[in-house]
Amino acid sequence: MSMLAGIASFSTLGAVWGVIWWLNLFDRGLLPAPWEVLNVLTVQMTEKELWLDILLSARRVVVGVFCGLAIALPVGFILGWYKSVRAFIDPVINFFRALPPIALIPLVIVYFGIGELARLSVLIYAAFFSSVIVIYEGIKMIPPIYIRVSKALGATDFEIFKRIVVPAALPHVLTAFRVSTGVCWTTLVAAELVAAERGLGAVIVNGQNFFQVPVIFVGIIMIGAVAVIMDQLLRYATAHLLTWQESI
Repeated sequence: MSMLAGIASFSTLGAVWGVIWWLNLFDRGLLPAPWEVLNVLTVQMTEKELWLDILLSARRVVVGVFCGLAIALPVGFILGWYKSVRAFIDPVINFFRALPPIALIPLVIVYFGIGELARLSVLIYAAFFSSVIVIYEGIKMIPPIYIRVSKALGATDFEIFKRIVVPAALPHVLTAFRVSTGVCWTTLVAAELVAAERGLGAVIVNGQNFFQVPVIFVGIIMIGAVAVIMDQLLRYATAHLLTWQESI
């Protein structure tokens, strides 16, 4: 049902786009027709190896998310569990979270050059700061009564962490996974501004440089399409990993 609703919504969006083009509400040089973009997409796939750009961008996002989340997990658990540490670090976390990754690109180039490491560092930065807050806010929401009852029953700190904190935090960790994935896709173009020759961000930038508006549309649509597919996969995985909650 949800898939049919999604198809219907995108079909409606395409129809509205076609009507706007047909009514000539915008300069047709700036707003190509949907079928023109579809034709360019076919050419890009067959002649320009757009599939390779999609794979490279998806790989960068996946690496950025996993690395950022791997750092955010221990940091988030520490901030969520120790109030004094959270009070000390939280302002710094919020300071850097407010900085858009694109503003750091000049420093990234200075520190890491213009190679793949520079692009990945931008994505790791975005993934870390978007997920760490979700994780430690989730741990803060664990009802204190669970901890007190466990201690009253003689549970050790490790048992409390294993049997209460981790299961209670798992939904928030999975949410952080989804959030950081979405943020990485929105940051992708900024990351691939760092002298990337291939990737969906590079496709958009090249389209801008040569004023190829349909190519820009193709890059934007592919970023959104791949991001939606990844989000749906994460939703499916989350629903199956958290079936124990429904049984409870």
